[in-house]
Amino acid sequence: MARTDDDSWDLTSSVGATATAVAAGRALATKDPRQLIEDPFADPLVRAVGIDFFIKMIDGELDATLFEDFTPERAQGMIDGMAVRAKFFDDYFMASTATGIRQAVILASGLDARAYRLPWPAGTTVFEIDQPQVIEFKTGVLDGLGAQPTAQRHTVGIDLREDWPTALRAAGFDPALPTAWVAEGLLVYLPSDAQDRLFDTITSLSAPGSAVATEYVPRIMDFDPEKATALTSNAREQGLDLDMGSLVYAGPRSHVMEYLRGIGWTVTGIPGDELFERHGLTVPPERDDQDPFGEIVYVSATLG
Repeated sequence: MARTDDDSWDLTSSVGATATAVAAGRALATKDPRQLIEDPFADPLVRAVGIDFFIKMIDGELDATLFEDFTPERAQGMIDGMAVRAKFFDDYFMASTATGIRQAVILASGLDARAYRLPWPAGTTVFEIDQPQVIEFKTGVLDGLGAQPTAQRHTVGIDLREDWPTALRAAGFDPALPTAWVAEGLLVYLPSDAQDRLFDTITSLSAPGSAVATEYVPRIMDFDPEKATALTSNAREQGLDLDMGSLVYAGPRSHVMEYLRGIGWTVTGIPGDELFERHGLTVPPERDDQDPFGEIVYVSATLG
């Protein structure tokens, strides 16, 4: 189903299901003996959502023969890709707090459990923003597991298309304090003008010394919805009704790093393949139509 300006979702549908997919990737990366990341909450959260496809994925029971050219090397590359992505944002948060930042905001937090699994310094507050039903579900599952946050955790159940800055302030956010922001896996699901507004709003809420981390997907300009839909169609036979081609806003948009520089941020970008090499992982096979997004550049920036 095509996106609309007022669509909504839970963790089994639409954009919400992609958050479950990401958590499944973190669960597999956590099981990897190389232990690039550790997310003990990803597995139980995915099982609680209950999408059969992702449960089969983390249990190693997917029928790979249904996916053309889905080789063991490609599968490992996908797992490693999620591991380096998660580690990039983990390391970013820890580097930000090492500079003295004690306020963090996770935009479209999905099944992100960083408020529970990272070693936050004393006095750190983590704000999580997402659809109300997503926040409520994750909080309920983690409470049922007896999990305790390692920082002061404040949740903000609101759609990012609504007045989330007011809701964030009402939850205790202080714009006078430096903040570490994360927009992980979010931008491709925003229209181009909404992406610009998001960074403008973050900037308006950020004190000098704040930081932001996100991704830049160069191939989003040429994203082919039909090819993306074809790649996910076979998943329906294994319990996943997800049309990736209908979820992404393709076409021209601002270059993330250039836009941030233009509104006052000092920006660094690291290509995903460079992160693979940095962590001693095999760079994925040459990207082709099996990867509609291509290589991702991981972006971090500081203000002032």
